[in-house]
Order: sequence, then structure tokens, then C-alpha cells
Amino acid sequence: MVAMFAAGVATFVLLYATQALLPELHDAFGVTPAQATLSMSLTTAGLAVGLLVAGPASEVLGRTPLVVGSVWLAAVVACLCPFAWSWPAFLGLRLVEGLALAGLPAVATAYLREELHPSALARATGLYIGGNAIGGMASRLLTAPVADLAGWRWAMAAAAGLALACALAMTLTLPASRNFVPRPRGRVGRSGMTRAALTDPALRHLYLLGACSVGTLIAVFNALGFRLTAAPYHLSLGAISLLYLVYPLGTVSSSVSGALADRFGRRAVLPAGCGLAMAGVLLTLLPSLVAVVAGLACLTAGFFVMHGLASSWVAVRAHLAGASSSQAAAFYLCSYYVGSSVFGSLGGSAWSAGGWPGVALLAVVLLTCSGVATARLRTIPNLTPPDAQAVRAAAGPGATLP
Repeated sequence: MVAMFAAGVATFVLLYATQALLPELHDAFGVTPAQATLSMSLTTAGLAVGLLVAGPASEVLGRTPLVVGSVWLAAVVACLCPFAWSWPAFLGLRLVEGLALAGLPAVATAYLREELHPSALARATGLYIGGNAIGGMASRLLTAPVADLAGWRWAMAAAAGLALACALAMTLTLPASRNFVPRPRGRVGRSGMTRAALTDPALRHLYLLGACSVGTLIAVFNALGFRLTAAPYHLSLGAISLLYLVYPLGTVSSSVSGALADRFGRRAVLPAGCGLAMAGVLLTLLPSLVAVVAGLACLTAGFFVMHGLASSWVAVRAHLAGASSSQAAAFYLCSYYVGSSVFGSLGGSAWSAGGWPGVALLAVVLLTCSGVATARLRTIPNLTPPDAQAVRAAAGPGATLP
């Protein structure tokens, strides 16, 4: 868990390194707010594409080699970002960085499912997701003050340095998989396993939930810097970065919700996360800075409840439905990062078109979709081992249960 925490910090420091810098990039390169958000969206889009390759590849190569190689490659690419000579070059490096980052999120939940007892899986996944929250927070708290003092290039260099330190710590501490069984190359990505991962109704709704929930969070935080640097707030990037101190609430909420889910079930806990996030978005409509901070806190806590429970649910459901856990996790995270990329960019467009009410409207629509997916999940029966055998038979000869 220490090693996975370090890897998660490195991944999310690099992934979100530009979010707090969007107003600075807007000024430095002379781009629009919507164009500035591409420095985030292209990275998450590259990550989404990479997941489709990294998940199946891990079935042959193993979990730990892919994690180690992914984090190191992404950290090396990050070291090149401060030297970008133009906006297209910077975006190209960010896209490659996203592709390189795919190894960890593609296999993390599968790794945890294989190495941990089932009774501890939801709690452990919650702690892993909480570690991701710390990485995302550290990225913003590091880059924004450095940008205020020395500009965006030094801010990106600082993020790369932290990622390199985390990569070293991960390499020294990550144990090899003990329960991983490689699949023969001819069976990786067999049509039956893919069909099971794409046709199971619970998995499809979990994919939708991931896309819409993260889309809400990224759209709001992408537009946040533009709102708070303008009147009547006129905050500096360093001051705005302090608002990301709400991210530890994600660590708490994901850990607590994981423990509650182990006791009461994910179906009972998941709606609370959606409701909390919706309340947070509505609070941000108030002009008071205190209300905005409270709204961001509720949104962040609610999002990590949804994401933490959904990501662990995908691994368990895929195992019972006859799909590869890593393949289903790759589909979930692909949907998740497509949502981050598409809806994050729409957040910049919504800001340009309608100010903060436009951003809030987009967030409410996305959370409504999340609520519909959550409600539908409550009506889909659980799979038991006999049910899973029936699903495997219906999916075809390629759908095998571990």
C-alpha cells in the first residue's frame, strides 16, 4: 500500500499539474480558456487510450512491471514539458505523458483484488483512491505557488521532480505480485471476456457513473481559477491553490465509505455520495467565498465516495461476470478519463458562454446522469457464483472465471 500510494501520488501529480496553471497558461501562450483546458483534456484523453492497451498487456506482462515502467516513463516525459517551445509542442508532450501514465490506473484495482482478502478490498481501494486525492492536491499546491514566484516552466519542473522522487520510492518498495497468473497470449482479449465486460448491465452503469462524476469535478475545478482570478475575488494562483486543501476530504470520504460498504453494501452507500456532490455544486452558486469553499468540499467528498465505491465494484463484478478484472477496470477508467477530457473541456466552454451559472448547470446535468446510474444499480441483482457461471455460459467460450 505504501508503494501504491507513492505511485498514485506520482501519477496524479503529473496528470493534474496544469489545472492550477490554466490562467497562467492562458496569459503565457495567448490562448482562450477553452484552449487552455486542452493541457488537461489531452493528457486524460491519452490516458484513456493507453488504458485500452495497458489493461490487456498486464495479463501477459504482469502487474508490477507495468506499474514501474509506466510511472518512470511518465516522469521522464514530464521533465521535458518545461522546455516546450510552443503551445502545440506543450500539448503534444502532455498527450504523450497521458499515454505513459496508463499503466498504474489500468491495473491498480486488479492488483489489489489479487493480493488482498475480499473482506478488505473496498476499504483498501478506498485508501488507494484517497492516495490519489493526496497526489491531485499536492500537484495544485505545488505548481500554483511556484508559478506565482517563477512562472509556469518552473512549476512544471517542480511537479516533474516530485514525480521522480515518488517513482524512486515506488521502485524500492513495490512487491512483486504473489497471486498473479499470466494468461497465454492467445487468450488475452478473447471476445467472450470482452463481451462480458461490455454487456453486463451493472458494469455499463458503473462506466457511466465514472464518466459523469469525474466530468463534474474536473469541469468545476477547471473553471474555478478563471472565476476566482476575476472580479470580485481577484485571488492569486497561490491563494486559489489553497482551495485544493479540500482534497483530503476525498481521502476521508473514500476510506469511510469503503468501510461502510464492507458492512452495509455499496448499493446502500453510493447514493449518499451523489447527493453530497449535488449539494456542493449548488452551494458554489452563492457569491460568498466561504460558500464556494464549502461547496467544493462537499463536491470533492461526494465524488470520492462515488469513484472509490465504483472502482472497487467494477473489479468484483467483472470477476463474477466472467470478464477480466483488469480489462473491466480499463473500460471503467477509459470511460472515466474520456469523461474527464470531454466534460473538463466543456467546463471551459461553459465558463466562456455563461459564467459560473453555466458551469454549475453543466455540473448539475452530469450529476443527474450519475444519480440515474446509481438508482439503476440498486435494481440490478447481485451476481453469486452460480449466477456468474450462467453469465459465463451466455457470454461464450472465451468468458472464463478466475
